[in-house]
Amino acid sequence: MTDKPLTDIAFSNFDLNPQVLAGLEAAGFTRCTPIQAMTLPIALAGRDVAGQAQTGTGKTLAFLVTLVNRLMTRPALANRGPADPRAMILAPTRELAIQIHKDAEKFGSALGLKFALVYGGVDYDKQKAMLQSGADVIIATPGRLIDYVRQGVVHLHACEVCILDEADRMFDLGFIKDLRFLLRKLPRREERQTLMFSATLSHRVLELAYEHMNEPEKVVVEAEFVTAARVRQKIYFPANEEKLPLLIGLLSRTEANRTMVFVNTKAWVEKVARALERAHYRVGVLSGDVPQKKRQSLLAKFQRGELEILVATDVAARGLHIDNVSHVYNFDLPFEAEDYVHRIGRTARLGAEGDAISFACEIYAQGLPAIEAYIEQKIPVEPVTTEALTAIPRTPREPLVGADGEKAESIADIFREARAELEASGRGPKKGGSGGRGGPGSGPRREGSSSRGPRREGGASSSGTPRPPRDPNAAPRPPRDPNAPPRPPRDPNAPPRERNRRGPRPEGAPRNDQAAAHAAAKVTGPAPVVAAPGVSKESFLKRFASRVKSWVKPG
Repeated sequence: MTDKPLTDIAFSNFDLNPQVLAGLEAAGFTRCTPIQAMTLPIALAGRDVAGQAQTGTGKTLAFLVTLVNRLMTRPALANRGPADPRAMILAPTRELAIQIHKDAEKFGSALGLKFALVYGGVDYDKQKAMLQSGADVIIATPGRLIDYVRQGVVHLHACEVCILDEADRMFDLGFIKDLRFLLRKLPRREERQTLMFSATLSHRVLELAYEHMNEPEKVVVEAEFVTAARVRQKIYFPANEEKLPLLIGLLSRTEANRTMVFVNTKAWVEKVARALERAHYRVGVLSGDVPQKKRQSLLAKFQRGELEILVATDVAARGLHIDNVSHVYNFDLPFEAEDYVHRIGRTARLGAEGDAISFACEIYAQGLPAIEAYIEQKIPVEPVTTEALTAIPRTPREPLVGADGEKAESIADIFREARAELEASGRGPKKGGSGGRGGPGSGPRREGSSSRGPRREGGASSSGTPRPPRDPNAAPRPPRDPNAPPRPPRDPNAPPRERNRRGPRPEGAPRNDQAAAHAAAKVTGPAPVVAAPGVSKESFLKRFASRVKSWVKPG
């Protein structure tokens, strides 16, 4: 496929509503990208589409043109109430939903259409009132929309268009059950039009398509169209402790418009951002630890150019339309090959050129072969030199006052406020634990996992039997007399202490009671079981059975 970002096919070639065409021309859209040129002839004819395209290819405009043109040219379903939506757009993340809503408002609000944005993390009652007042199109994440559907706040029986964006991401984030619930609330698939877009048309995505869509047409724009020609890729193999110096060293030698740095864990978002701030860069963060309102504010500042660098997890890797990103750094190689393409797709959008620099450390380097197989090319390797690890000093600058009149916050302030908000809502980390984070040599720990093994039954330590509780009425132990003489040192010539206080073991006698039970279990079967005083028979039997099982060797 050609690497030209635009085709020779103009929007005026299609049978579009004159107002829709005028709106496209006013926004500067005259010619189609490949995904638009392939999708529009099918979608404008009313047929279902299952499209495969990477971010940055223009798929959002493809489905918005289809949607707005249909609503402008066809009457609503006969059973539609005054507040019922005519269309639903589902996105996997809040950021993507916000971006789609922004594009839809820019393109469709002048045509008299009303768009409602629904997602979690913001005022519930305010969104509820907006839905009750009515909307033509709902743009939502699945979780929050389901709440309103179950409460009867919104009804989807009159939705004549359903659009699923980033369908593969819905699976990755565990939204598939929510998605199926919402699709069953829509009119039958023969009575609605469904458009689905995904980075990959995997088996599970196609299974969803054929289950809930009406004979969809497949449209595929290959991944190499995005990655091969316009993104200059390179990779370094640093030690884990060299990654931060290498990042700052490369940034200090680069003339960059806007830079995005991707990491795999929320903990490292803060670490990397603090290091960049100490190197006198203006930095923003996108992480699940940062409240939604603050994330939107930081993203807006980055889009306005008030921040030079945005450090993010993959929450920002999909669907965000940020213009003029010149450099993308994969501080950590992603776990999935598809995420690599989504990350570097932040640069080189719609014909521009960009640079993607990746670090393959000992923790994440194992993902490189899968990435190179997916993009069907070898990424050029650059050496980690002493010069690259040494940053050119930058002059400290005064904190910038943004267009909103707010003075830029430090990274420490951002995360301090975020933690305070989480603790105030009862969702913050529990106090009193070690709370230690992994060092440079430690790999990521799965959510919910523990660095320690399970404790034994009854709360015992790993050393054995549970310790009996201390008598609350017992007198406190007397403190050691500070004037008492020190204990005499042990005589090195003294004979070893006798460990067996019960006397020497006769020859041929079992080593201890457990060994005796072991021998009895192997030879004559289990010995009679007698519970100790104060211990229930059921509890004693349970413990005894588990011990015997561990003593007896198979065979």
